[in-house]
Amino acid sequence: MATAQDHDVKRLLVYMPTWLGDCVMAMPTLRSLRELYPNAHITMLVRKNVKPLCSDLPWVDRIIAIRSKKGSGKTDSRRGSLIKLARRLAAGNFDLAVLLPNSFKSALVAKLAGAKRIVGYDRDGRGFMLTDRLIPRRDKAGFVPVPTLDYYLGIPRFLGSTDVDHDMVLFTREQDDQAVDQKLKSAGIDFAAGDQYILLNPGAQKPMKRWAPENFAKVADQLAQNHNFKIVVTGSPAEKEILKAVVGSANTNIVNLAELGMNLRLLKSAVKFAHLMITNDTGTRHISAAMGTPVVTLFGPTGPEWTTIDFEEEIELSAPGICDACKSQPWAKTGKCMHTITTDQVYNAVLDLLDLND
Repeated sequence: MATAQDHDVKRLLVYMPTWLGDCVMAMPTLRSLRELYPNAHITMLVRKNVKPLCSDLPWVDRIIAIRSKKGSGKTDSRRGSLIKLARRLAAGNFDLAVLLPNSFKSALVAKLAGAKRIVGYDRDGRGFMLTDRLIPRRDKAGFVPVPTLDYYLGIPRFLGSTDVDHDMVLFTREQDDQAVDQKLKSAGIDFAAGDQYILLNPGAQKPMKRWAPENFAKVADQLAQNHNFKIVVTGSPAEKEILKAVVGSANTNIVNLAELGMNLRLLKSAVKFAHLMITNDTGTRHISAAMGTPVVTLFGPTGPEWTTIDFEEEIELSAPGICDACKSQPWAKTGKCMHTITTDQVYNAVLDLLDLND
């Protein structure tokens, strides 16, 4: 547990998670650490591609980006690169390093960087490198599912936080808000004229987590025709074909944000302006909650147990079963697939969130 030396923490390093959604779920932990160490200089270590998400956070003094392996977009884990990263961090002379990833690598980097205290969960065989070890809960079946947001908050609680706030919050820049407003206006969405839009996020890294593009399109048609909503679709550069499939399957006009020139900072503004989002279980879901935008989230073989966020304006729809076509797939053992979520379920969930049901 926390000791008197905690009050002497002047330089704090927070090693952030790998994935975008996990980074958003780490925001309450960052806020708690700032409240616990109000006078400390806090440095955030984060992957380069996620850094724009973390811009303008009031709890952080400096952001260091982890450089990606050239041409891959992934963190460079080669020995020489890890040593270079540790040397960069060593200049920070950190009193305390908080490790949010469970990886051996994150502990090794903090150790090589000379952090005086290293706090994290005893996972991935790294316990001997931690000065303060948290033990994750286990049962006979393995690790007990704990929502990631609470899992991260376990660290500031361990360090002495007694009143943690679960709300996820992100921030936008005024110039980014204005840029998105102009891009949407050029595409036919005018807030001054009273236009409201539903944001669709049909992509996901794993195919088993994707609801069919034609289903997104059908719900979009219903919302546009019955409630006069504008429809916008978003996704990563790797998901451009999925976005095109949604646009091509719909009868209503859909604005494709990818074609307007977007980045992660602008995406935050676009999510903030949306009236509601419909999304697969991806990091964009967490951005929506952090921006206070109502969200309908679709879960298939991977349920919400690990990613519960307690956002009051979210409806989670979990697949009730599995279709015949998916019974030969690797995820068949879960007994669930995205194909069993119906368009009527999603449409009615939107109406419930927006109080549009008769």
